[in-house]
Amino acid sequence: MKERDKKTERAAPAGGVVDGIKKQAGAQRERLRQWSQDRKRKGKKMSEERMNQDGMPQENVPEQEAAAAAQETPDAQQAPEAQAAAPDAAEWQQKLGEAEQKIEEYLSLAQRVQADFDNFRRRNSAVRAEAYEDGRRDTVKELLPVLDNIERALASAGEEESALKTGVEMVHRGLMETLKRMGVEAIDRLGEPFDPELENAVLQGGEDEGEPGTVCAVLQKGYRLGNRVLRHAMVKVVAG
Repeated sequence: MKERDKKTERAAPAGGVVDGIKKQAGAQRERLRQWSQDRKRKGKKMSEERMNQDGMPQENVPEQEAAAAAQETPDAQQAPEAQAAAPDAAEWQQKLGEAEQKIEEYLSLAQRVQADFDNFRRRNSAVRAEAYEDGRRDTVKELLPVLDNIERALASAGEEESALKTGVEMVHRGLMETLKRMGVEAIDRLGEPFDPELENAVLQGGEDEGEPGTVCAVLQKGYRLGNRVLRHAMVKVVAG
């Protein structure tokens, strides 16, 4: 599961999509600016050429007019059409503004997508942690009856030492250490006031067994994991 999380983070790093869109947007703006400047320079150059042609000396004008009429080039015939088709500066500025508006829209969309992905990743992490805790609690609950049987076996063995008893004690000690590392604690409150949040009273004791309202015997130990009770203790409570 951790490997899948790492792959997801590498595939979609935080801010990676937005940074890429910003770079593309900046490059697009630069291309539009260069293109607009090129159009302006070309228009200015054409205007200067026309002014130079209009300001030419008038000598040899008949000969030049005759040569121009006799040798009119296709470019000269197409010039009026090209000038008519060429958009003016206002139109180019409008196109530039529309392109920049599109860039801002795409950038805003990318930022929203990135924010949604970050929220999804946080929710997924919280759900995964909760599922892990639920699985741990369920596992410990399944082990508690096994622990009870081991403790009953040790109690029935008595004080006599044997290899079998030593082996069972080792198993019991190892299981208790494992549960402790997992954060499991036993609920064993002998002699303390009865707490319904931690214990179930199944028997009532006499006045000679302790202070009224206290636990005088633990019939079955309870266990809790953190603040969650896995199993309530079964106790005997002094009447009071």
